[in-house]
Amino acid sequence: MIELLQKVRVIDPVSKIDELFDVLIADGYIQEVASHITDISPDTPIRDCRGLVIGPGLVDLYSHSGEPGFEERETLLSLLQSATAGGFTRISILPNTSPAIDNPALVAQLQQKRHGEMKQREKINSAPPAPPASPASPLPLLHIWGAITLDIAGKQMTELADLASAGVVGFSDGEPLENLALVRRVLEYVQPLGKPIAFWPSDRQLSANGVMREGADALRFGLPPIPASAETSAIAAMLELVATIGTPVHIMRVSTSRSVELIASAKAAGLPITASTTWMHLLLDTKAVKSYNTSLHLDPPLGNSSDVAALRAGVRAGVIDAIAIDHTPYSYEEKVQAFAEAPPGAIGLELALPLLWQYLVETEEFTALELWRALSTSPAECLGQKVSAIVPHQPAELTLFDPEQIWKVERKSLYTLSQNTPWLGQQIKGHVVQTWC
Repeated sequence: MIELLQKVRVIDPVSKIDELFDVLIADGYIQEVASHITDISPDTPIRDCRGLVIGPGLVDLYSHSGEPGFEERETLLSLLQSATAGGFTRISILPNTSPAIDNPALVAQLQQKRHGEMKQREKINSAPPAPPASPASPLPLLHIWGAITLDIAGKQMTELADLASAGVVGFSDGEPLENLALVRRVLEYVQPLGKPIAFWPSDRQLSANGVMREGADALRFGLPPIPASAETSAIAAMLELVATIGTPVHIMRVSTSRSVELIASAKAAGLPITASTTWMHLLLDTKAVKSYNTSLHLDPPLGNSSDVAALRAGVRAGVIDAIAIDHTPYSYEEKVQAFAEAPPGAIGLELALPLLWQYLVETEEFTALELWRALSTSPAECLGQKVSAIVPHQPAELTLFDPEQIWKVERKSLYTLSQNTPWLGQQIKGHVVQTWC
C-alpha cells in the first residue's frame, strides 16, 4: 500500500519541525518527506492534505477498560476503536478491572484478545459505519499496567517479577496507596525490574467525602470540598521516598498549582520523576461545576483557575511531562445521580485532541509542537518507549488530523459505549482523519 500526502502540515516534536511537506508512505514506512515529491509511479494514490495536520501517533499513558467485568461500560474492542478515532496509536489500560489485572494469566488473556480483534479487523477490513475514523485505520497497540497490590486493595504486593515477565508496560494500582511502608518496599522491589511505576498521590483522610476542589466555588455550589493538601502532602511524602531510594517514579493526575511547584523543585534537585495531568484539568476549572453535570465529577477534582494556569504552564515548560486522557467510561444509569453520589470520571479518547487544539493551540496559548509533544513523544518517554521522527525509513506510526472539521458529540458519532462527557450534544471543531500504526 502506497500513498502520497501532499501539502500536509508536519508537526514532529522529535525533529522540532512544524512545516508544510509532501509525505510518501509505503508498506507501513515513511519513504520520503520533502517540499515537493514528484518521483512517484503514475498509479500512486495522491491525497490533497492542505489544511490537515500530521504528527506522530498519540500515546495515552493511562485509561480504563470496562472489560473484563464491566462490559456494559466499555469492551476492549470499543476502547481500542475509540482510541483509534481519537488519534491514539498506543493506549495503556489501568488494572482496576474485575478481576483486577494482578496476575500474568489475565495479562495474557487481554493480549490475546487484542490480537484476536486485530486479526478480525484485518479480515473484514472495515470499521462500524457510524463513527468517523477511517476504516483503514488499524487498532492501536495495547499496553497493560500490572497492579502493584493484589486486587488493587493496597495491602499485599503482587508478584511484580512475574507480571514483568508477562509483558506489562509497568506497575500501577491507579488508586492511592497510603501505606508508605508498603510504597517504600515496592520501590525497592521494582528497581531491578526496569519497568515504570506510577502512583496517584492522594490522602483519602484529607479528601474525606469531598467531591470538589476547596475554594469559593465549592462554597457557592454547596458541595463538599477537597483541600489541595490532600494531593500535595501525598506528593511530598512520595518525593521523600524517591529521594531516599532512588527508584524512578511517575506521578499521575497532578491537579494543583502547589503540586507543580513541588515537582519542579524535585526535578531541579535531580530526582528521577516524571508527571502527568489529565486533559480535562487543562481545559476546565471549578466554575464549570455550576452546571452540576456529573461528568464534571472527577477525581482529583477540577482545580481553581490558578491551578489550571499552573498546570498549563507546567506542561509547556515540561515540568508536567505528559497529558493523559484517563478515559473513564460509565453507563448512563451510573451517572444519573446527584453530583456527589455519581462515580467520578469522564470519557475522553475521541475528544481530547480536538478540544485541546481548539482551546489551547488556536488561542495561541500553546504551540502545536508543545501540545503534540505532550500527547505523543513525552507520554512514550514516561513509559520507557520511543516515538520515531517523521523522516524517511522510519515506521509510519502517524495521526492525520483536520483541525477545522466540525462535528457533533453524540452517541452515533462515538465508538465508546459510554456517553459521560460534559460535551455531549455539543458541536466541537477538530477531527482525526486517519491513523497509521
